[in-house]
Amino acid sequence: MLTEMLHKLPPSESKIAKYILQNPRESLSLTASELGKQSKTSSAAVIRLCKSLDLKSFQDLKLRIAGDLQKKDEQGFRDIEPNESTVSIIEKMTNNSIQTIRETAELLSLEELSKAVSVIQKANTIHFFGVGASNIIAQDAQQKFLRINKSANAFSDLHMAATVIANANENDVVVGISFSGQTIEVAKLLDLANHKGAMTISLTKYGASLVSDQADIRLYTSATREPAFRSGATSSRIAQLHMIDILFMCVASQQFEETVKHLDETRQAIDFLRENIKSRQK
Repeated sequence: MLTEMLHKLPPSESKIAKYILQNPRESLSLTASELGKQSKTSSAAVIRLCKSLDLKSFQDLKLRIAGDLQKKDEQGFRDIEPNESTVSIIEKMTNNSIQTIRETAELLSLEELSKAVSVIQKANTIHFFGVGASNIIAQDAQQKFLRINKSANAFSDLHMAATVIANANENDVVVGISFSGQTIEVAKLLDLANHKGAMTISLTKYGASLVSDQADIRLYTSATREPAFRSGATSSRIAQLHMIDILFMCVASQQFEETVKHLDETRQAIDFLRENIKSRQK
């Protein structure tokens, strides 16, 4: 979190972040005032840093530092190399996926997730949209929520998305998906949804961004940068799918009996189609 936000922070907060990154163990034993002195800033700057990181308190920051210090050394995100063996590629891709899922879980705010679950449960319609690889995530979300009888849309045509959002109201939820958080079209559509009174949710990598700034509820994925060879947005796609899975399962759990009923009905509908196709082939 600190590494990702370092270049976005004001000078005083950046000094504190650099001190913590260079002296994580020492930082754990310091008060906010002491950390301010050690980083040649102030206790007020320490509190502002916590707010910039979307953390509730300095104690919350220290708990996260302590948690990171307990982790085993990780290999980090590794890129493929020319003429690399299949076994090595399998190992690298598996490691990258596991790491991005773990980091996404650690960044997740239970409070924001709870808000998202609540508004989706009450929504008349959920509109998901993203550009490029993020649109694949929107389509996956639509498929999941349709299966439990939630009215859901996913848009790849942004003009169509704008047309539908223009008719949205306070009973609708609009979910903008952008790994970078800097996709202008997604930020604009969330802004439009806000003007129409709809609830807005963003799904971006960790940190303040054009997209997250437009959302009522902010969900984050792993902020770790992609390897250079990022065909298909590999790590970001895994993180986004994981976040959608968590959101879906939380909603499903809150209405468990109803969810099971709808899943059974949709499964039976697919079986019905398959039986008809088989009978025609005979």
